Amino acid sequence: MPAKHASAKVPETISGGIALTWYDKIFKPKTVTLGNGKTVTRRASRGPVVAVLIIIVSIISIQVTGFDMTVLAENGGRFWDILFSMFPPNWDYMPSVWQPLFDTIKMSLLGSFIGSVLVIPFAVAASTNIVHSKVVVSLMRLLLSIIRTLPTIVTALIATYIFGLGTLAGTTAIAIFTFAYVGKILYEEIETVDMGAFEAMEAMGASKVRAFTSAIVPQILPSYLSNCLFCFEGNVRYASILGYVGAGGLGLVLNEGIAWRMYPEVGMVLVALFVTVFIIESISRALRRRLA
Repeated sequence: MPAKHASAKVPETISGGIALTWYDKIFKPKTVTLGNGKTVTRRASRGPVVAVLIIIVSIISIQVTGFDMTVLAENGGRFWDILFSMFPPNWDYMPSVWQPLFDTIKMSLLGSFIGSVLVIPFAVAASTNIVHSKVVVSLMRLLLSIIRTLPTIVTALIATYIFGLGTLAGTTAIAIFTFAYVGKILYEEIETVDMGAFEAMEAMGASKVRAFTSAIVPQILPSYLSNCLFCFEGNVRYASILGYVGAGGLGLVLNEGIAWRMYPEVGMVLVALFVTVFIIESISRALRRRLA
């Protein structure tokens, strides 16, 4: 009895054995002859499809958000009016800025330090090359992901309900943000290290903690410190707006100045913040360059 062979349908392909897609059937690929006489097939650009999708998404976004270009054109100039009214700043207001400015720096520094230190064991537990339990690794990564999705200003608002108004709430919010931010970067760095020395120390009888501190820490320490400094830079800027929810710092002064239309005083606050951030970023950049 002759065997029956099922005829399989072979998909259409272009040069290189790449299968044709529905897009290729609508917009035919072009055949190009190279200088050596060989011919290759070049697919049509996906640009038109991407452009159409962007236009569709933009139209939907405009409908959902109620964006009105007419309103923007009519009232957009008021932004510049407010900005120009801040300058020249009121230099006599600077004595009232010093204490909130120092509070902002202290919140940023302390919150960055606490978050960066507390996250170390969690980052280690989230590293697949150190901890081989998939359950533990998944739980640690889920925890960091959940914390990372919380906006800092929302965390600060919750902290004000728990600790009351003041810099403690701001410090807590910054520490939580730093915890999640540094934690993700740290466990990714741990997973990229050379495990040879770690495994050799374990084979010689060293505990996992001793092997980690001696073989892994020296590899990740420069980048860890660099990321902590970079996070501190950003936290100084974030801390300046936490006062809007009562978390202390420059945000309180900014909120008061804008609410009472004290624009020259607001300009003084912004100048002080700009100079402070510039100095901190310059020092941090120099330190990170040495750590690199």
